[in-house]
Amino acid sequence: MSDLGDMSQHLQDKISSLRRLVDLSAAELPQNKMKKLGKELFLLEGLLEEFEKCVDEQKEQLKHLKKLELLFSKNVEDLQHLKDNMPAHMPRKKEPSNEPVMVQNGTSEVQNAPPLNTKIPKKRHIREMDFITMPEFEGIPPYMKGRASYDQLNAVVQSINTAVAAKYKILHQSAKSLNNHSRKLHQRFKEQETKDTKGHFFLVEEDIREFTQMKVDKRFQGILNMLRHCQRLKELRGGGLTRYMLL
Repeated sequence: MSDLGDMSQHLQDKISSLRRLVDLSAAELPQNKMKKLGKELFLLEGLLEEFEKCVDEQKEQLKHLKKLELLFSKNVEDLQHLKDNMPAHMPRKKEPSNEPVMVQNGTSEVQNAPPLNTKIPKKRHIREMDFITMPEFEGIPPYMKGRASYDQLNAVVQSINTAVAAKYKILHQSAKSLNNHSRKLHQRFKEQETKDTKGHFFLVEEDIREFTQMKVDKRFQGILNMLRHCQRLKELRGGGLTRYMLL
């Protein structure tokens, strides 16, 4: 019997039956009854051995389940710790939307859904800078890091990605579909391109000011040095501009 409860009940029934036989044995049972009593005792001994074996197996299973419970509890604690300490710069899957791109003068550009029977243009990929990992941050020379923290460094990475996305979303649209301000931006972006930037994504300081709230100051320049050290971007100078090209 595989079920421990069923086996226990079966044993109880056998023991009750044997007790009745023993009580009756005082009345000088016939030889055939005595043989039956011996047979029942033999069967009971086998059942007891099987019962003990089943109990041992149940103990081993219980021990194994307790180990699994401790392991699962540890995993739950680790997952809760990760959830409570999720970095603010952790990239998340972006849902497609038709939200407008806000530019500095408060105007917006919305790319409406194309009408029926109109060929849908192929969506162009916009490059994003990878966030700095902790080993990379720890490998930056102390004189270069100064007082900048790991979170501050990746906050700049996030702002750069925001500016790149806004800039190239405008660039990927037809100039005729843009309003006056965005059309001027589109023209400026085109004029700033060179043969060295062809096929690459880049920004200038003016783009950071246009699309983010970040201050382009000495601290920002220091963080750009760290990003160059981590091979996230490189500088291209020419025509009175410094271009920050994503690698």
